[in-house]
Amino acid sequence: MSERQRIDKWLWHARMVRTRSDAARLVDAGHTRVNGQRVTAPAHLLRSGDVVTLALDRSVRVIEVVGFCERRGAARDAAVTYRTLENNAGYRPQGAA
Repeated sequence: MSERQRIDKWLWHARMVRTRSDAARLVDAGHTRVNGQRVTAPAHLLRSGDVVTLALDRSVRVIEVVGFCERRGAARDAAVTYRTLENNAGYRPQGAA
């Protein structure tokens, strides 16, 4: 299994979006941050340990990349590729007051 993956592919595999083209549009529009830095290139490579912040509809998700999949599978398989951070006590996204 690879140690890096394109952000658009990872977002789709992790089931954050319905299609890979939705993932690319989300990134192109500037609605994603990796480790606090805005990312606008769908080909941006993610590594394990990266923190991804997504602006989705009316919510913001903060997740840590913990793994990668070679293809999109069941939701239970996708859930092992990330860890949700926004509800963890003491976690603050970079730039938060």
